[in-house]
Amino acid sequence: MKRLAFALALGLASPALSTDLTAMSDTERDAFRAEIRAYLLDNPEVLMEAIGVLENRQAAAEAAADQQMAINNLDLIQNDPGSWVGGNPDGDITVVEFLDYRCGYCKRAFDEVEQLISTDGNIRLVIKEFPILGEQSTLASQFAVSVLQLHGDDTYKFVHDTLMTMRSDITPDVLSQIASTVGLDPAPIFEHMSSDEVTNVLRTNMELAQRLNISGTPTFVIEDELVRGYVPLDTMIAMVDAQRAD
Repeated sequence: MKRLAFALALGLASPALSTDLTAMSDTERDAFRAEIRAYLLDNPEVLMEAIGVLENRQAAAEAAADQQMAINNLDLIQNDPGSWVGGNPDGDITVVEFLDYRCGYCKRAFDEVEQLISTDGNIRLVIKEFPILGEQSTLASQFAVSVLQLHGDDTYKFVHDTLMTMRSDITPDVLSQIASTVGLDPAPIFEHMSSDEVTNVLRTNMELAQRLNISGTPTFVIEDELVRGYVPLDTMIAMVDAQRAD
């Protein structure tokens, strides 16, 4: 049994050295399989270790594929003229966030992203409006993009921050109140929301997300590293530091 355990471990570690079952007789093959089964039943931790190795390999392969997709689309990810740019426009690291104003995890990440940008001081932040959670999400993104196109970066930032921190439903009346808060007439904003200019921005973001296999929010692209889902502040800081170290 010890000899078999060694042979099995050797075979798992190096497939080229594994036992050739085709060279065995039927009796030998059955005995070998029975001993493998007995060994694994006596040592189930070997299976867990093997599963862990497989999961790590799959995760590494997925990360490599994500990175290649990001590299292939990096210019559109980072430099699309339809997207708002904040933080330090000349920063040495670009962080891109695909978000939905109805996404709870986006709201959770909001303060941490703000803290990352303000404390680092050398990060360029790009927001990708990516409304995927229904009619209210679409309404909010159309409104935000319309404000950006009609009234510029600073007003967009106020609207963006307001939408990210609010917990109520997003309705035309609520959006009108947001516009009025900064002294804007909401009527031209609403009229522009259905324009080709706004539609094209959201369509471009959707098409880019499809290319990157993004189906949820938030999704971050930190330089060429694609990160799916909510990321705590300390993890984002570590990722930014790692990009600078490369």
